[in-house]
Amino acid sequence: MCDDSSVQKWTCEYCTFANFPSALKCTMCRGAKPLLNENIFRLRDEGSASSGSSAYEWPTAAEECSNSRPTNDATDLLQEGLKPLRISDHSDAVPSAASSVDSKWSCSVCTYENWPKATRCVMCATPPPHPRLSPTAEGATNRHASNNSEQPNNLTASLRRSASRRIDESGGRAMPDWVWLDACLGVVQGECTPVDNYLSGGGDPTRQLTAKEVALLDRPSAFDTGHTLVHLAIRFHREDMLATLLSRMEGSGSGVKRVPSYVAPDLAADIRRHAAATLRHRKANPPIPFFTELATFALPAEIVDLPQAVTEQLFEELLDKDAQQQLEADPPVINWSIELTVHLGSRLYALWNRSAGDCLLDSLMQATLGVFDRDNLLRRALSDSLTQAGHVLYARWREYESWQARLMHYSLDESQWEQDWATLQSLATRPGCSLEQLHVFALAHVLRRPILVYGVKYVKSFRGEDIGYARFQGVYLPLLWDTSFCIRSPVALGYTRGHFSALVAIEPEPPHATTTNHSAPPPCHFLPLVDHDGKLLPIHFVTHAEAGGEEALLRQWMDVCLTDNGLLVAKQRLNKRPLLVAQMLEEWLNHYRRLAQMSIAPMSARPIPVQDYSSDGDSDDE
Repeated sequence: MCDDSSVQKWTCEYCTFANFPSALKCTMCRGAKPLLNENIFRLRDEGSASSGSSAYEWPTAAEECSNSRPTNDATDLLQEGLKPLRISDHSDAVPSAASSVDSKWSCSVCTYENWPKATRCVMCATPPPHPRLSPTAEGATNRHASNNSEQPNNLTASLRRSASRRIDESGGRAMPDWVWLDACLGVVQGECTPVDNYLSGGGDPTRQLTAKEVALLDRPSAFDTGHTLVHLAIRFHREDMLATLLSRMEGSGSGVKRVPSYVAPDLAADIRRHAAATLRHRKANPPIPFFTELATFALPAEIVDLPQAVTEQLFEELLDKDAQQQLEADPPVINWSIELTVHLGSRLYALWNRSAGDCLLDSLMQATLGVFDRDNLLRRALSDSLTQAGHVLYARWREYESWQARLMHYSLDESQWEQDWATLQSLATRPGCSLEQLHVFALAHVLRRPILVYGVKYVKSFRGEDIGYARFQGVYLPLLWDTSFCIRSPVALGYTRGHFSALVAIEPEPPHATTTNHSAPPPCHFLPLVDHDGKLLPIHFVTHAEAGGEEALLRQWMDVCLTDNGLLVAKQRLNKRPLLVAQMLEEWLNHYRRLAQMSIAPMSARPIPVQDYSSDGDSDDE
């Protein structure tokens, strides 16, 4: 044989390092030596070769007939090259000890490579993504999978086989995290089980798809590098999965949320269908869609009768504590008046809701009916408003924004105004896109009632630094309607760092049955129209002619009065709840009533079974 092969180095396909021919793995990165264009049966162990024989020689005929295997390093190389193929093809051969030792599992949290026998990650104690099987059990499992290849799987068998082949061709050794990939595919296909399995195993909802994982999934139209499960849920309109994912993310408060619409998903779906049936499209000017029936959501008075521990759990599972703290922080935006919160019983609570750009629509549905806008009912009405009544809204929007621009000493040309308007129209049509002030103004017309936004003055970074001026706080009146066509009772929203929350109060105690006066006006809450410094809240999208008469406008569109301490407030009247909303709240309260009963029951009493409603068990309807 020629000796040129003894000096001709091979190039690593991973780090391009030039290795000596005898090296079976790359000296730099430990990558396997490529098998292409090389006869592995010519590799012989120099230590076992007979004296005088060459290190490179063909096997004898006897060896070929007996089908003898190469030994030592050659065997390791052969096993290394064929190991992924066995996994992908579900071979029923029992893996060797060497291949079993090499198949470490990667931690889904810290990515540390653990030995196969490790039941938890050595670094962070996270359980493995797959149950670790013994070689015999794994071979039996593979045989069972081979014999039952027609059974359905969350991640199809064809995808796994094709992905494994791509791993073989690339020479990769680390197997993918199939639990994570199953969850990604589950979001696309609308299957909740893979997502629940990933989250219950400690999976990170903020994990992003890598370029290699996107290549394994092999669906460029569905998966992009950097996408999370939330991105996929928004892209494919999986509204039923968003709440579960967002409740697990940092900054969403408690990991378990038990809002009324989760406890009674069927009733929540009926409420949304009934709301859709009451939406009308007016052909007269302005042609803005509107609701014919209106309601105001408030927390039931029975909450105050629960034990303190149960009440605290209820608030933890119902409220957005982060938003509540930001709105009550110094300088406070809500609940800054003892007269309103204590004497008049109008303390406001920020309800938890979904995020990802639909929080404004969700918070308005919560403030009126107590459910989320899962069917994009408000977004469609908003889009129709900007399309059908665009000429009317555009004129008022441009006049107001031009006035605000002059106050800040800048101006825009006509093309810039048209471009900004086109952007606002586009945002209204796409679910998951964040909305602006104009959209709040248009939604006030859809609801036919004023919207009060109590918002922070500055948008802060995660470090607490002021990074921008928030302009959402103020009053949004349906100025394009006639006052006789609208309801005078407003709804209240809170605005924090890029997020809206419904602000609701606890309804007052019902009067005693013997003293009930059917002619008495409905109970009401009192919403301040001034900030904690006594400054009147701004009214958005007023014209130049309306400027200067803000207080008169407030009295024209709402029932406004002064408290004993001289605070200007608007009355939010609470009419009788719609039947479906009352039934949904009753089912939700029953859960906490059972908890209260268990807390006061004697130790020997049999515990009452409690059904665990939470965002972790979200149904298809809610």
